[in-house]
Amino acid sequence: MAKIVVLGSGLVGSVMAEDLSHNHEVTSVDISQSKLNQLSGVQKILADVSDTNTLQNIIKDFDLVVGSVPGFMGYQMMKDVIEAGKNIVDISFYPEDPFGLDELAKEKEVVAVMDCGVAPGMGNIIFGYHDRNMRINNYECLVGGLPVKRDWPYEYQAVFSPIDVIEEYIRPARFVQNSSIVVKEALSDTELVEFDEIGTLESWNSDGLRTLIDTMKHVPNMIEKTLRYPGCVEYLKVLRESGFFSYKEIEINGMKIKPIDVTSKLLFPKWEMKDGDKDFTVMRIRINGEENNTPISYEYNLFDRYTDGVNSMSRTTGFTCTAVANLVVTGKYKKIGISPPEYLGEHFKFVKDYLEERGVIYKKNKK
Repeated sequence: MAKIVVLGSGLVGSVMAEDLSHNHEVTSVDISQSKLNQLSGVQKILADVSDTNTLQNIIKDFDLVVGSVPGFMGYQMMKDVIEAGKNIVDISFYPEDPFGLDELAKEKEVVAVMDCGVAPGMGNIIFGYHDRNMRINNYECLVGGLPVKRDWPYEYQAVFSPIDVIEEYIRPARFVQNSSIVVKEALSDTELVEFDEIGTLESWNSDGLRTLIDTMKHVPNMIEKTLRYPGCVEYLKVLRESGFFSYKEIEINGMKIKPIDVTSKLLFPKWEMKDGDKDFTVMRIRINGEENNTPISYEYNLFDRYTDGVNSMSRTTGFTCTAVANLVVTGKYKKIGISPPEYLGEHFKFVKDYLEERGVIYKKNKK
């Protein structure tokens, strides 16, 4: 039984702590006492892990760190953990280049797996698995987490830190077309897509490829798009183009404020998941190329619902991370340095089986 510390006890962090506690000694750390009070079966520490000394003092006696803090804290948190010489599996989805920490991780002989959620995360693991066995020409991932109840105007609720959600609406989207990197604004190239379980959703460009752009340079076409209910994008574009998502300070009545701070305060209550709210996660991955000199296509479909009081996005994200956490803490994955999830392609079957045991099922079709 290993000693694991989970940093952050929000909707995803709490699910991960509970899952890991079945086989390990788990401690959860959060700045919010009310969030910690909702946990059971784990040790709890009330602390601000944005403080380097506090964080490194807390983690010094643990075998593994699991990161589940907001994206704006993620890079510094991971750096602090690596400097302390501790292995880490993380879902924070920070904007900085994770490979900026690769040299430090190798110097400290640390295993550091980042972006280990559903997408990026499981999608990358699937990609990495097939990249070992075939020549891939095209990779497409469509993914979204949505509420069952469609409340006007946004028809959306945030399982992750809402500030990270807004970041997705303003961060330029990168994809690869004919071996060239293409950069477009977020929310661009909207398309209507049909799904058997839920009907029509709207897809748009987001910066979800992340590390794949660097680690899969031999694949000529790669794209990830986010899914929302139709019509949502127009509201978001209006807010963005009107400056509501801007970090640039403006002066109002002698006070300097950032529009994003005001927008966050107004939107977060509307996006917050409340008791009894149910969600679902939908993902479709298409991979085609050649295997054994024969053209071939693979399609993976995930449709996961709120189950047993646990949000779907928390399940699909959290259980991917805890599967990999088990691989790292047991020494089955021990590559020193920064590891994006595509590096774990050889462990696809373990992760897939781990998820299936918890009711998260990826359906595979081969053509």
